[in-house]
Amino acid sequence: METYRNQTLQNKTFSLEEVAFVACRLIDCDLFYSGGDSDWIDCQFENCRFHWRGSAKNTVLLLQAMGALQGQGTPPQSSMPIPGQPTKPN
Repeated sequence: METYRNQTLQNKTFSLEEVAFVACRLIDCDLFYSGGDSDWIDCQFENCRFHWRGSAKNTVLLLQAMGALQGQGTPPQSSMPIPGQPTKPN
């Protein structure tokens, strides 16, 4: 695993399973995450885009469906209904 320490990283693309960030500032970066181990300690993320893949994407979609996760940095709702979820409000 590659480690970045005390750096400002701008306009970069990372697979989060392959790197560790310690006291870094990431600006305008694309960050891909699939659910594996990842480390970031004392970091700042400015205008970064998180891209969820595989198990991580499935977890985010489940949390959204349950109403436990909302906001920026989450993938759009799937157009397919989720089993067991009502299709219209009660």
